[in-house]
Amino acid sequence: MTLPATPSFRLEGRRALVTGASKGIGRAGAVALAAAGAEVVLAARTLSEMEKTVAELAAAGHRAKAARLDVTDRTAVRALVSGEGPFDILLNNAGTNIRESFLDVTDASLDALLQLNVAAMFVTAQAVAQGMVAAGKAGSILNLSSINGHVSGANRTVYTATKHAVEGMTKAMAFELGPKGIRVNAIAPGFVETPLTTPVLTDPKFRERVVRAMPLGRVMQVEDIMGAIVFLASDASRMVTGTSLVIDGGHLTH
Repeated sequence: MTLPATPSFRLEGRRALVTGASKGIGRAGAVALAAAGAEVVLAARTLSEMEKTVAELAAAGHRAKAARLDVTDRTAVRALVSGEGPFDILLNNAGTNIRESFLDVTDASLDALLQLNVAAMFVTAQAVAQGMVAAGKAGSILNLSSINGHVSGANRTVYTATKHAVEGMTKAMAFELGPKGIRVNAIAPGFVETPLTTPVLTDPKFRERVVRAMPLGRVMQVEDIMGAIVFLASDASRMVTGTSLVIDGGHLTH
């Protein structure tokens, strides 16, 4: 009897674009993809931080380059994808949160979060998918969501709305792009210790509440997301599309 072969988690021969790659989950995702064999383009507004990461990756024998990019600049996004693509993988990670109560949300905050977390993510995914289709490539697009794409929380009404939009956009993209061999999934982390969350996690009472909400009993680190990124980018998930992989230490179990 012939034993079944496990599909590969390796990414040799594939090119990946990671947005918001200067720090946090984006940086960790770029490292994970490069370590799995992909050639990675790290894109963000802060070039110096990415260049340090690229140098460390090169020293470890991995292939990567850095590109300065403001993902809210649609012309710049399309130019980068046209110039550096076509890509096989997109980690659509750039995003932010502005913590304000619903009654105090300003127009500036509303516009900024919708522009970055929804419109920029849409445009980036569209540009990469267009490049894949034009080149006749199958591929994998990973949209960074959040547990707030599934539930809500205090002082994050707009953020929750944007992440629910990411979840819906992911499903719609997967439905349309599936026949072209392009898979689209969301990754929905809980509280991960990153530069974005550090200001609130430094409050001992808030950190205690976060830990208490996680059955696994600790605040997550970026390393806890890296394996999922490689899985969803690789052939190991070749029939996974239109889904959201929640990584939250069990937060949503109660």
